[in-house]
Amino acid sequence: MIGKNIKKWTLSLAILLLLSCSSSNSIDRFYEMHKNDNQVLAVRVPQSMLSLLGGISPELRNIIGNTRDIRFMRFSGLSTPKIQSLSNQMSDISSSSFIEIYRKNQDEKRNVVSIREKRNLVKEILIFNHDDFNANLLYFNGDFDPAKVRDLAENEQFNEMSETLFSQFSGPVPIE
Repeated sequence: MIGKNIKKWTLSLAILLLLSCSSSNSIDRFYEMHKNDNQVLAVRVPQSMLSLLGGISPELRNIIGNTRDIRFMRFSGLSTPKIQSLSNQMSDISSSSFIEIYRKNQDEKRNVVSIREKRNLVKEILIFNHDDFNANLLYFNGDFDPAKVRDLAENEQFNEMSETLFSQFSGPVPIE
């Protein structure tokens, strides 16, 4: 009898530990694991800069107002196996507790927008896209209107936002 209780307790503890590994922790792990990769631009926007980013575009201003965390990564000059690996990692992250709301597959290009909801708000937005040689990740954490998020995804405005953000942070590359 005691052995059965210990097994139940151990199983319950293991399940609790697995469930406590939330998607944001997965984003944290992904970001930490890849931020030092070769040919990667990685930006985690501090709270103090969020209001500055709101001035970039009206769409971004609508999203930024309710954002607590923004991260984006650009992976350049990738091999096919590396793109597949990143794509698989993103699928693993998003399949746990995210809902895919938009996907566009065109030849070797992919554009996927996934969200995580709590009650009637979108709490996290995860955008991952790639082509033959490059991949981009854009992540928002905050409180967002689901209808606005869907409109942005369907009108591909997240792509425009990510390009604007990347251009703001990457700038011209100095020639040595």
